[in-house]
Amino acid sequence: MTRPLAYAFIGLGHLGANLAACLVRGGFEVVVYDRNPEAIERLVALGASAATSPADAAARAGNAITCLPSPKISEAVLTGPDGLLAGLPKGATWIEMSTNGRDEVVRLAALAKAGGVETLECPVTGGVHLAADGRITALIGGDAALYDRHHQAIEAMCARAFLMGPIGSAAVIKVITNMLAFIHLVAAGEALMLAKKGGLDLAQAYHAIVASSGNSFVHETESQLVLNGSYDIGFTMDLALKDLGFALSMAREGGVPLDLADRVNAIFRQGKEIYGGDAWSTMIVRLLEDATGADLRAPGFPAKL
Repeated sequence: MTRPLAYAFIGLGHLGANLAACLVRGGFEVVVYDRNPEAIERLVALGASAATSPADAAARAGNAITCLPSPKISEAVLTGPDGLLAGLPKGATWIEMSTNGRDEVVRLAALAKAGGVETLECPVTGGVHLAADGRITALIGGDAALYDRHHQAIEAMCARAFLMGPIGSAAVIKVITNMLAFIHLVAAGEALMLAKKGGLDLAQAYHAIVASSGNSFVHETESQLVLNGSYDIGFTMDLALKDLGFALSMAREGGVPLDLADRVNAIFRQGKEIYGGDAWSTMIVRLLEDATGADLRAPGFPAKL
């Protein structure tokens, strides 16, 4: 029987920690590194090994996965003095699961290629709660043969995977899906507030919308956290603005007017100004609650998904 591949996993935030845990549970040897020692300890308790740097993790595993908050950090982890390229052997694979713009991931893949490392982009979509038990969706960009080499690891982390095309293709669809999610979130908040002002029971209104033509995945999931009042989606205002920025940049390059996305971006900028960049993105609905003096609370909804 062929021994499973080993992976360095760099970036153990809300999303990355869940993905790495799925990989460990799937029987893969996983060597982890994060700037937060407590995040490393939690993965070691599940069966991962701890590394002292990205280079150390990469050298011990032979392949690497990253899940990081920005292209700038991805580049530093890839090319820095103690970065992945300092540890990965020639012919290794770097699987980038961070959300990047198309130009950024193409540029980073070229840097990896110059260092003898192949790149597979693999951003995920569906939410942190789905990543916790391997039900999130992978969006793949890169060579089909390279994907086939690593598909077992990706299947350990993700329930579904879509090979979108060459490097950069996954970044395009990931930015599109996130743009839609933020638009849907603002729309769901407005719908719930109309229900509140119309005198409806909010729990019953939630369920009626789920069963209607106006339903969305975001309403089914994130509206529950609004109705609970926790807003705890595990995704911040800063990350939302980063992704909306990618979408708007693509739109400018392609000459596509994005009226809705542009307006939602302005709403999120207002949300960041009031609540801070580290506030949960779902708290964008609080702008409407604060403006109307009416909260959107109903019993029976969870604090976390």
